[in-house]
Amino acid sequence: MTAIDELLRRNDELGNVVPGDRSTPKPSMQVAILTCMDSRIRVFEIFGLKQGEAHVLRNAGGVVTDDMIRSLALSQRKLGTREVLLVHHTNCGLELVTEDGFKDELETDSGMRPTWAVEAFREVKDSVRGSMNRLRHSAFLPFKENVRGFVYDVRSGVLTEVV
Repeated sequence: MTAIDELLRRNDELGNVVPGDRSTPKPSMQVAILTCMDSRIRVFEIFGLKQGEAHVLRNAGGVVTDDMIRSLALSQRKLGTREVLLVHHTNCGLELVTEDGFKDELETDSGMRPTWAVEAFREVKDSVRGSMNRLRHSAFLPFKENVRGFVYDVRSGVLTEVV
């Protein structure tokens, strides 16, 4: 059985018994959470979220990229979010690569060098600050006053705010 088959089996067992509001795409808490794709970051459990309460945007590292800005602009302008919670984490895979090293690897394997940034970093708090800065200075985001950034410790579960 493949991983996808297992996930589909679990969905069949779950059925339609999922708590939360399914009536609208507008999150009831008017918050967007930007975080890493790392499977240890269980956003709904960490914050006690129910379905329909928040938009959850994920990518490698949880860094604010042009595509995160695109999604967040839609979230704010069309779907009513007013606050942004940015969550990076300890022991992130982006700390293990370098910008040029990963691009070199991709170029060697594919024959093409990516034009996009890998967004590798060494210090997670600096990455949070950089992402918050991008959010606060984006011309596309009308609601920037309630942007807060945190580092989630994957071992202890503790959230530490970054200022």
